[in-house]
Amino acid sequence: MTDATSDTRSDALASALARQDVAAVAYALRNDVVIAPLLVVKGSAEQVRVFGREGSDKRTLLLFSSGENYARMIPDEVDPQVMVADGQWLREFLTVHSETLEMVFFDVAGPAVMQAAPADLLRALGPIQPSTD
Repeated sequence: MTDATSDTRSDALASALARQDVAAVAYALRNDVVIAPLLVVKGSAEQVRVFGREGSDKRTLLLFSSGENYARMIPDEVDPQVMVADGQWLREFLTVHSETLEMVFFDVAGPAVMQAAPADLLRALGPIQPSTD
């Protein structure tokens, strides 16, 4: 967990999004990091924050190339928190939540927004790797 305004970022993902290059986005997700917003409840950020439309049980995952871009999306939030995640984490998250996630958006507050279906992202990320622990 880290402060969304600190220097948490993926230059590879930001560059790929700026070019709207799907292959480069997939490469960045497999080989670099992505910023996931955390839900802060009673001062504690213990789970990934997902978003939903009113009247729908489906959820949208918003991911960011930087904590700054997430903070830009929620300017009135006092202490936005994020986690820095890797491709393995994203594969596992998408797999576990495949029934409830309908879409994934990247840098939804700009400057270069992209979206992908969770199944497409899973294909781009490849199979879950065995743990090396």
